[in-house]
Amino acid sequence: MSEAPANYNLANLWEAVVDRVGDRECLVCGDVRLSYAQLDGRANRLAHQLAAQGVGEGDFVGCYLTNGTPYLETILACFKVGALPVNINYRYVADELRYLFEDAGLVVVVTEEQFVDRLAEVAADVPSLRHALVVGADATDLASLAHVGLAATDYESALAAGDPARPDGSARTDDQLYVLYTGGTTGMPKGVVWRHEDVFFGCLTGGDPMRLQGPVASPAELMDRILPDDFEFTFYALAPLMHAAAQWVSLLWFLCGAKVVLHQGRFDPLEVWRTVERERVSTVTVVGDAMARPLLDAWEAHGPFDTSSLFAFANGGAPMALTTRTGLQAAMPNVAFTDGFGSSETGIQGSQRLEPGQAVGTAVRFDNVSAGTRVLDEHDQPVVPGSGTVGRVATSGHIPLRYHNAPEKTAEAFVEIDGTRYVVSGDMATVEADGAVVLLGRGSVSINTGGEKVYPEEVEGVLKTHPAVYDAVVVGVADDRWGQRVAAVVRPVDHDAPPTLDELRDHCHGHLAGYKAPRQLVLVDSVERSPAGKADYRWARAVAEAAPGPVD
Repeated sequence: MSEAPANYNLANLWEAVVDRVGDRECLVCGDVRLSYAQLDGRANRLAHQLAAQGVGEGDFVGCYLTNGTPYLETILACFKVGALPVNINYRYVADELRYLFEDAGLVVVVTEEQFVDRLAEVAADVPSLRHALVVGADATDLASLAHVGLAATDYESALAAGDPARPDGSARTDDQLYVLYTGGTTGMPKGVVWRHEDVFFGCLTGGDPMRLQGPVASPAELMDRILPDDFEFTFYALAPLMHAAAQWVSLLWFLCGAKVVLHQGRFDPLEVWRTVERERVSTVTVVGDAMARPLLDAWEAHGPFDTSSLFAFANGGAPMALTTRTGLQAAMPNVAFTDGFGSSETGIQGSQRLEPGQAVGTAVRFDNVSAGTRVLDEHDQPVVPGSGTVGRVATSGHIPLRYHNAPEKTAEAFVEIDGTRYVVSGDMATVEADGAVVLLGRGSVSINTGGEKVYPEEVEGVLKTHPAVYDAVVVGVADDRWGQRVAAVVRPVDHDAPPTLDELRDHCHGHLAGYKAPRQLVLVDSVERSPAGKADYRWARAVAEAAPGPVD
């Protein structure tokens, strides 16, 4: 058994956990089941193969993958050799891929057979890229990449040839770098560069996933918090690992010795409930209504399901409508419901926990806020609780170093205020009298209508409480009178009986100031969202501009 790690390097922490619980089941994905020791061995083999390709400290390795064991193996292998795994949106088209590959300066990419054609389309334009490892590759796939000058190897063949022994970790430090690219739903994706120590505390809860004990005071203390053998805990990751909601939470539960289950393929709500039953899932994390509403629909159509093992249903990354939440609470009256907020730039900033049976209002109040998080007014002073002032959410302490290759954006987001360094993510919020933070949404997508600011997520939350609305995204559209008008892009519950603009406006007037109610309604068959469930505001704005719809 190894000694406790001397620092917060994530590879060191992972290996120390493996040495304590190596035989314990660690990762389940489809028919694949790996123990901690088996996952570590596969990551070691991959780490040696990356090193053989010249990958080392500070190099960027692309994870152009859907959910599967290779994704987490690649992350761990990169940590072991000092490289930075890069999360890549597998829905990107060639131009978007080319931008991200070049921005990161990828030297190796790990991908799947289904993406080979798209990779071949961009590889020749990325001079830094020198090798690809392809999951499920055949001779034709490897030849097509060789044709464009990119050497490639079948992933499993590479692992089989790799050394299962751990690479030398004696030079690993807290300062090793980690990167997470933003989703790019409001602009081009940006790489957020962190130190490992700051990732551990800022993104992985510092060894306190249940928010019960507080962060650890030393790496050695983390070893004392590994779950005991007689306490079975299973986390079910529904979101893609390219999204922080799945990647960070999987890693933080690994560091506690829990089991992680990955959801593969298209989101299938029936399969989710069956997996909860089969794997005896303890907690599941969704990303807003894009996942939660289909789960509720499946429960109402095919339930009930056995959720006796489930004690927490977590949401993060996107809001969940009140109607969805209350429906799920009614279905699972013995389960606690939690919401978390944060971003690629800030880590985990706060949470709200509803105990079984506890009611919730239309606004999500984050009453458990990290020590470094503040809401600052226009003068960079803390907003007075209960004042109603809208301010910017800012976080200090364990925060990133910078945006990769973006000094101007770094200067905008990372600021020093009264001698303290903060990251300002763009989220806007108010502070209630008891200190709870109420998020309104991103300032970058706020709408200026007649001189008043409207935050889309606030309006979306109200619209989705209307019984005829299944999903909604709110955007600002140019307007001769108002500068911008509030436009609602709505998927109705029943396409044969959709809501009218007047009905939605009347519904909003009972909850919001009049200027926040939509002045335009566009009905769609489905709402476009990222694979992680976040609203695609660029898509929604284009739809609203192209289809005037009913306008007030």
